[in-house]
Amino acid sequence: MSLRTGSQRLTAVVRTQRQTATRAGRRTYASAATATSNLPAHVRQAIESEARLPNADPPSDSSTARMVHSQSPFMVPTYVKPPPMFEQGQGCYIWDIENRQYLDFTAGIAVNALGHCDPEMSKLLYQQSQTLVHSSNLYHNPWTGALSQLLIEKTRQAGGFNAGKVFICNSGSEANEAAIKFARKCGKTVQPDGSKHELVSFHNSFHGRTMGSLSATPNPKYQKPFAPMLPGFKYATYNDTDSINELVTENTCGVIIEPIQGEGGVNVANPDFPIALRKRCTEVGAVLIYDEIQCGLSRTGQMWAHCDLPAEAHPDILTTAKALGNGFPIGATLVTDEVSSKIVTGDHGTTFGGNPLGCRVAHYIVTRLSDPELQRGVVKKGARFREHMARIQQRFPSIVKEVRGRGLILGMQLSADPTPVVTAARERGLLTITCGTNTLRFVPPLIISEDEIDKGMRILEDAMSVVFEQPGEVKGTDGQQEMRATRETSTFPLLFHNTTRHYMHVPPDARTKQGRHANNGPNINTVAAPGWTTARQAPKSHPSVRPL
Repeated sequence: MSLRTGSQRLTAVVRTQRQTATRAGRRTYASAATATSNLPAHVRQAIESEARLPNADPPSDSSTARMVHSQSPFMVPTYVKPPPMFEQGQGCYIWDIENRQYLDFTAGIAVNALGHCDPEMSKLLYQQSQTLVHSSNLYHNPWTGALSQLLIEKTRQAGGFNAGKVFICNSGSEANEAAIKFARKCGKTVQPDGSKHELVSFHNSFHGRTMGSLSATPNPKYQKPFAPMLPGFKYATYNDTDSINELVTENTCGVIIEPIQGEGGVNVANPDFPIALRKRCTEVGAVLIYDEIQCGLSRTGQMWAHCDLPAEAHPDILTTAKALGNGFPIGATLVTDEVSSKIVTGDHGTTFGGNPLGCRVAHYIVTRLSDPELQRGVVKKGARFREHMARIQQRFPSIVKEVRGRGLILGMQLSADPTPVVTAARERGLLTITCGTNTLRFVPPLIISEDEIDKGMRILEDAMSVVFEQPGEVKGTDGQQEMRATRETSTFPLLFHNTTRHYMHVPPDARTKQGRHANNGPNINTVAAPGWTTARQAPKSHPSVRPL
């Protein structure tokens, strides 16, 4: 019997059991040991080895692959994505269309701070959609002002900067565009001839992909295809205090900086650096902008990352998005009254920004995220992550070079490419992403439990063991980083062939494509040992019984 035929037989067994369970109104899985008991030894060995990957990526003959290939011709290929296609989330877990479960350490790139499908958020979305979704900024609605007031009050209560007014928009890039325009307007108020128009940003920063925010993101991979950038942007070295006076001059209208660089590698600003920036901006009459789109809204354990800085380091403008909507598109630009006084009717606007649906959701999100108990939990959970990272660093001292960050925005600096680790972790049920140069990034939902942290870090350690200690190769999948360079041409047709897996103790003849699954539906990894949860079941703690 060929290995492919054996896989087909096992698939038939699994499909029959799943259909029976579905007819009974409840989806279950067969035991891998039971399902393989009547198969030849060499087939059992290959199947049991593959079952060690509870979430093996969908192969090229899967229903996922067929759906991706049917849809990809209609989408502009701006992203390269790994094979799974997600359709459902709950808390810190997410499921793909073939019912594989993943623990999510990415939170949609630091977006889902309250996890997936927060029940109260879902209820508010429904209620508000039954009332009023959009009326435009030509008219008042109850929620735009309420959200603006809440953001200002919570910022001041937390010891943040002296926010006075808020502009509501739809995304982080839009929030930064508004900040850049406001800085330019302030400069023009001081120097009507337009000479005070320069903006300073920092290497390894990421402020967005619209032309203004892209001009503030000094990464040649992203700027070169769309050059020339907007004039007047200058780039400095992050944490280089000595260069500030030379770069921030009388012609500078604004400086934009992330207190913690997210996409650039989870780099934390030295305490003296923002203080020096604030001092210099005050001297030359420039606006200081803090981009807290990724690091703000309690991800560090405080309302904003700058809240632990002294007042002499506080900004004039702060931008936020990501967690503000917990997945619903919304952004905001907070400004002091001094900055607001320079902005008049018609200077800026947005069609969808400030809509009552988004603002009501964000009002709830901000209320939840500003809770001191949640913030204390973030600090505690961040310490838990660091304990695991310290242990992993001891095990892989030549690989793990440094751990950076605060709270639940953390980066593990590796000496090697982390993308194979991302792939190996995903195929073991953990979603992670990268950033900067060879850095694993950890931005999980802020509601994550310590049990989920423990479970995920055990999976990560297993993945690193496979990549760095076991013979064989696990190739990484492109597309795990917002700032990663995209390819010249679409790679949709290649996504389901570009991962070489290492199967521990599997003979060479079982490491071929014939060892994959020939069925067109869910592949063999859906055969789970007792204790593994399925989609439609509430997430549980790390199972005591693992797959074969």
